[in-house]
Amino acid sequence: MRYFVFFAYNGAGYHGWQSQPNALTVQQEMEQAFETLLQEPIALTAAGRTDAGVHASFMVAHFDTSNSLPENLCFLLNQYLSNAISINRIQNVSDSAHARFDALSRTYQYTISSVKNPFRYPYQYYIKGSLDLAQMNASAALLLEYEDFECFSKVNTDVKTFMCQIEKAHWESLENQYIFTIKANRFLRNMVRAIVGTLIEIGQGKRTLDSLHKTLRSKDRSQAGYSVPAHALFLTDIEYPKTLFKQYDSKD
Repeated sequence: MRYFVFFAYNGAGYHGWQSQPNALTVQQEMEQAFETLLQEPIALTAAGRTDAGVHASFMVAHFDTSNSLPENLCFLLNQYLSNAISINRIQNVSDSAHARFDALSRTYQYTISSVKNPFRYPYQYYIKGSLDLAQMNASAALLLEYEDFECFSKVNTDVKTFMCQIEKAHWESLENQYIFTIKANRFLRNMVRAIVGTLIEIGQGKRTLDSLHKTLRSKDRSQAGYSVPAHALFLTDIEYPKTLFKQYDSKD
């Protein structure tokens, strides 16, 4: 049977989601916990791969098992895992359901603080001075007119296409903070952080709205802005068709 596991993690101490040699990752720690408790090898396939230092307040992965799951599996996993990872729910899905390929959309948020605050620092990016919110939102709206985002992709990546459908891209200002929300069917590696860096430069008057058109058409990463730090980026939502889900539901 196939199950979706819904979870969250603080990515500060991990080298991203995906398992890799000689580095601590979220996938590695979670698979070890599942295998220990279920006494069988468990492979987790996530909805996406977050980079080192990026957080997820909402992430989904699927796994297969032929054994019955204990009703308190979420509780047991949370007792075993570090405090940086929280399992929120495990739900039965159709055998063909796929955490990555069946996702309809993903949503990320990036938060900037205009005041230096040691308590906000781990999850916000401090930038001194004000930003032109109107120009940043005009630039964000422009992204919805394009589908090819190679200019914002990490170079030498192994993706087959740079095409993405952005549904939403918007900045809001709240209590000395600038919060950027972006929603799309898929994202390229480093894409959100490169977009945010570019829009910040527009908000600082270092780039113009017209130059963003040129950057997008260039398909050249060097034409875009800098990549902002990972510590202020959160994956916040993933949408799926409701028809994927079945009866079993384990909650903490």
